[in-house]
Amino acid sequence: MGENLKYIFFDNQERVLGCLMFGAGAWKVKPRDNFIGWSSEARKRNLSLLVNNNRFLILPWVYVPHLASHILGKLCRRVNNDWQKKYNHPIYLLETFVQKDRFLGTCYKAANWTHVGQTQGRGKLDIKNQYQLPIKDIWLYPLDMSFREYLSEKEVSHKLNTNYNI
Repeated sequence: MGENLKYIFFDNQERVLGCLMFGAGAWKVKPRDNFIGWSSEARKRNLSLLVNNNRFLILPWVYVPHLASHILGKLCRRVNNDWQKKYNHPIYLLETFVQKDRFLGTCYKAANWTHVGQTQGRGKLDIKNQYQLPIKDIWLYPLDMSFREYLSEKEVSHKLNTNYNI
């Protein structure tokens, strides 16, 4: 549902190794929003310019050292072009949430994503602080060195400047 991209990756013998999906960014995430520095109005207007890596699976019987960070690196380099081809607008920032009691987020760290904080253990439907969900680490990956500027603008000019190292 909504804008999304799905990837399946294979080995040289065309056996499936895993899959990954990007979809809509989370509505409100305080550490992410603070990292970006955008206003509530800018978030409402430009949320579609960031996407969430909401699924990432390497099949359990696959063991290839560093495969996860390698796949993340390759997809980070191509996801904006793929997104623009499908939806006719760029994206400037990737986010993901890693359940900290199950995973360390090592592949995101190895792929140069930035850890910016943790969720509060609430969900998008929890407006009365009644639901207790697992705490997740928040990882971000800027696709453009001017991502803060673009995400905070009233009208985004849809440029992408990737001439930088994170």
